[in-house]
Amino acid sequence: MNRRILYTSAVAALTLGITAALTYPAVAGQRPDATTDAAIAAGVSPQVFQALSRDLKLDAKGVQLRLANEAKAAGADLKLRKALGASYSGAWLSADAKTFTVAVSNAAQAEQVKAAGATPQVVKLSLAQLDAAKAKLDAVAAKAPKSVPGWYVDVTTNSVVVLAHAGGDAASFIKASGIDAGAVRVEASTERPVPYIDVIGGNAYYIGGSRCSVGFPVVGGFVTAGHCGTTGSTTTQPSGTFRGSSFPGNDYAWVQVASGNTPRPYVNNYSGGNVTVAGSTEAAVGASVCRSGSTTGWHCGTIQARGASVTYSQGTVTGLIRTNVCAEPGDSGGSLIAGSQAQGVTSGGSGNCSSGGTTYFQPVNEILQAYSLTLMTSGTTPPSNPPTTGCTGYEFTRSGSLSSGASAYQPDNSYYTSTASGTHRGCLAGPSGTDYDLYLQKWNGSAWVVVAQGATSSSSETLTYSGTAGSYRYRVHAYSGSGSYTMGFTNP
Repeated sequence: MNRRILYTSAVAALTLGITAALTYPAVAGQRPDATTDAAIAAGVSPQVFQALSRDLKLDAKGVQLRLANEAKAAGADLKLRKALGASYSGAWLSADAKTFTVAVSNAAQAEQVKAAGATPQVVKLSLAQLDAAKAKLDAVAAKAPKSVPGWYVDVTTNSVVVLAHAGGDAASFIKASGIDAGAVRVEASTERPVPYIDVIGGNAYYIGGSRCSVGFPVVGGFVTAGHCGTTGSTTTQPSGTFRGSSFPGNDYAWVQVASGNTPRPYVNNYSGGNVTVAGSTEAAVGASVCRSGSTTGWHCGTIQARGASVTYSQGTVTGLIRTNVCAEPGDSGGSLIAGSQAQGVTSGGSGNCSSGGTTYFQPVNEILQAYSLTLMTSGTTPPSNPPTTGCTGYEFTRSGSLSSGASAYQPDNSYYTSTASGTHRGCLAGPSGTDYDLYLQKWNGSAWVVVAQGATSSSSETLTYSGTAGSYRYRVHAYSGSGSYTMGFTNP
């Protein structure tokens, strides 16, 4: 029987998660019916009206006035864009929306702008020229360094703005585009944009040219199959990093997602909805289960055995759940769920979803225990105290999540070996308001012994130790408080 690991290098469309519906409070001082009447009069929904009041900090009259000014400006802009032709250089409202400015590259047409009720501003470049300049940057986008997070046409300054991090080489990128230096302006920026994605079980994610599926979202990321990526591998859609991976022997891994990607307690049922994850109680042999994966979607069957061993070409994996649920390449890592209870992540198997087959799953509870992870469930509240952003400048980084009183061992629930004497440096950044401690331990031939520690009452710790060659590991201890942490370390 042909057994295979279910990953694929086929390219698939981006799968975004659900968007939660928002309910906004009524505008202060207004009865719900009065707010509705004001919204209708302004030509927007009550929800939009209320959101504008909340986020722009305006009362009902302020919202109405702003919307009226914006409508008037839109009409004038449409008229002037056509009338001014090639000399039209863009238009904008002031911060309070009380002044509408229209830029022109031909001073003789300023009176046309005034006649339309707008404020004219004479500039050097037309909007068409600015757009053409930006297009040159777009054409060499592949050459943009990581220190340049973006660029755009800024009509208010009549220039193309190139954003650049401190010390970044924006000049080479600009020169490579051939853009007129007089049309571009470099602006210091700290932006590090990432795509915003809801992380949901069964959805696709990508590792280089390969595709796998999200298993179950956990606090800070998601669990998946170990054969999908090694520790340190990076992912896209959602963006993240494999913080731990074990294969063969086991077939599990966890990925810490980047800021802006939100783990949700759901599994995609590929029928336009999601199944809510309530926990991870193990289902009995013979129980019905369903699997979600990015290649074949949602398929169901029953558990045939637990603790199964299967031999792939890469080696044997033990302790798996054997089922008669079908799966295909690309479904690897995806969710196996019994009702609302998480069971495992897709490892591999035989057959397909046309003729049927046998599929094996890595139990999810083993993964959670191995990496001290917290499963996202319907009762999980994402931590409001994320780790600080310290611990930069270290050779290695690791992350995890702990409950109060719990410990984790790094790197990756294992140890590292230094072959020479030298300095070991460690850093821990825990959630604000907690007490997290860091211990460096060395193997003395029969036991692990603490050789250095950072054990103050702070959420962040550092330590330094000058030691001889040998095996070392770090113990991260949540002395008080819970949440995600980040640590960095450098060794000889």
